[in-house]
Amino acid sequence: MGVPDHRAAAQAVGTVPYAVLTVSDSRTEATDDSGRLVRALFDDAGHTLADYELVRNVPRDIQAAVRRYLQGRAACLVTTGGTGAGRRDLTIETVTPFVDKVLPGFGELFRRLSYEEIGGAAILSRALCGVSRGKVICCLPGSEAAVGLGLSKILLPELPHLVWVASR
Repeated sequence: MGVPDHRAAAQAVGTVPYAVLTVSDSRTEATDDSGRLVRALFDDAGHTLADYELVRNVPRDIQAAVRRYLQGRAACLVTTGGTGAGRRDLTIETVTPFVDKVLPGFGELFRRLSYEEIGGAAILSRALCGVSRGKVICCLPGSEAAVGLGLSKILLPELPHLVWVASR
């Protein structure tokens, strides 16, 4: 089966239940613009919110939230925030051990597209996509521009295909 065959088979996936995890020491639900954007883009694409959570940039809190997601009904988890190069940016390091299969092309494509928009500052962008226990996990930076780029140009167009492959 090639990509066209996979995409055709993936149409049976239909609506994808998703979860949003915002990692931040400064945001609240009221100020979580990136988390709101994730929900808006997924909802506009016809998918259904299964869970939303906001946790601090603390590995224990991030791990607990990822464990809850893996036990829940969502087929895709999108995290925002905690992906930078600062000492408190721990999302990638904390989530990676949960990932069975990393999809390095996601981060590569994310940085390439980021470079087109922000130039060399793209080297500071860390993004992750992978499969864990038959579910998709995608970690994005916390800026609205990064969320919009990662979801609109990369993840959402391939989401049914990715969920279908991950669940096989």
